Amino acid sequence: MEMFPVFFKLEGRRCLVIGAGTIAAPKIASLLRAGGRVTVVAPEARPEIDAQARAGELIWHAREFASADLEGIFLVIAATNQASVNHAVAESARARSVLCNSVDDPPDCDFFYPSVVRRGDLQIAISTAGKSPALAQRLREEVDAMLPEDTGAWLDGLGETRLKLLQAFPGADERRQALHLLARRESCDPEACPVQQSLDRLLTGKAESGRP
Repeated sequence: MEMFPVFFKLEGRRCLVIGAGTIAAPKIASLLRAGGRVTVVAPEARPEIDAQARAGELIWHAREFASADLEGIFLVIAATNQASVNHAVAESARARSVLCNSVDDPPDCDFFYPSVVRRGDLQIAISTAGKSPALAQRLREEVDAMLPEDTGAWLDGLGETRLKLLQAFPGADERRQALHLLARRESCDPEACPVQQSLDRLLTGKAESGRP
């Protein structure tokens, strides 16, 4: 079955993680990084997760999972070292139409964690639909080695230039062509970009002529 690739906005959404050990820790960290409101349910927790709870970064309930924990939850991660517990979480989630990821158990997953290459706001996600996380990790390492470290900063500048183009030339064919040229870093280095230079000249000319 073909998977549907998507990037969720988790800012402010309620996310639940069952488990607070070695398996769960990176899942919790990724949800927090994306701005999710994280609740953790586990009888015991790693020291750093306990510290995060004490600091108010997440909520930790030191007990076993109960199906009522899923009330109002957007997605849940079943990340314990007990397959029976993870399966019970997945079944309860399905009954409530809550998205679930059960670690290392593809049949009980509604979505999978990809291997991700990050450069600022640029994210390249690689998934094998749970068939080979090791392959996804190897491909991530190869892509990571290909991308310059400053790609994120370059993307920020690209975004600013794009906004200028959208404001200066709404609906123009030239704007579309310029946007595609901007995305070609090999011909549009941030230090000496002909498109950026042309845009600056055009904007300066418009300002001097008093045109909107």
